[in-house]
Amino acid sequence: MTEFQTLRYEARDRKAYITLSRPDRLNAIDDRMPREIRMAVEKADADPNVHVIILSGDGPAFCAGYDLKKFAEGRGSEWNQEGPSWDAMRDFRGMSRNTEDFFALFRSLTPSICKIHGYAVAGGSDIALSCDLVVMADDAKIGYMPARIWGCPTTAMWVYRLGVERAKRMLLTGDKIDGRTAAEWGLVLESVPADQLDARVEALADRMAGVPTNHLAMQKLMINQALDNMGLRSTQTLASLFDGITRHSAEGRWFKEFAEQRGFHAAVEWRDSGKPMPNGGGPIPEV
Repeated sequence: MTEFQTLRYEARDRKAYITLSRPDRLNAIDDRMPREIRMAVEKADADPNVHVIILSGDGPAFCAGYDLKKFAEGRGSEWNQEGPSWDAMRDFRGMSRNTEDFFALFRSLTPSICKIHGYAVAGGSDIALSCDLVVMADDAKIGYMPARIWGCPTTAMWVYRLGVERAKRMLLTGDKIDGRTAAEWGLVLESVPADQLDARVEALADRMAGVPTNHLAMQKLMINQALDNMGLRSTQTLASLFDGITRHSAEGRWFKEFAEQRGFHAAVEWRDSGKPMPNGGGPIPEV
């Protein structure tokens, strides 16, 4: 039996339930979670009795992204190389591996539904948008705030789901939107009142679960191929490289120094407030 430390797995009634389970950290992504997501997806994909995967999160949010308090305030990790030089390929190797782990949801022959309550932000949005279908609570929020500084969405699914202008609207501002807006814009399938979220996802999954697994797989592969034909893999390669650059540029190092000196929450509050951030780095603001 596979033991998971960052999620729970259960299979019943033709459905596999993968539940991110670090609720004390809002299911923030640590070094273990990407690999465990892949392992859970592969477990579901290998089970002939599983027709649909439902991905959700324990506690008050789906996923708050990477555990950046740990990465930003800490020193000398794979994602924060210290010293004057930076090995771009070392960073790319790790980040692209995480992206492929999240994207096991997309590449799996078994279709997946992501159920979002609370927040699906930053790297959490990468996980959610890797699923085939996404259903949000009306009051839930989704966004990629590190686009303002210290991040680039490595799955690149914003542009493939939203189109060019709305993807730019989101990634050039780092804003969050609620479930209603996400559904209206076509980022997610639909949005429902929070107290109806579980029932709506179950009904959709049950409808899909009645279809033979080979038919589900063929329809999914055909649709996914269209995205691959549009350059999805090469876009993800560029995004994964850029993500490393954002963290190790002069501006990225300024943000990390801000987090080290003033705390991660103060740095994030400054980032998201709309206050100017210096080109090329600069003095750390007093807060």
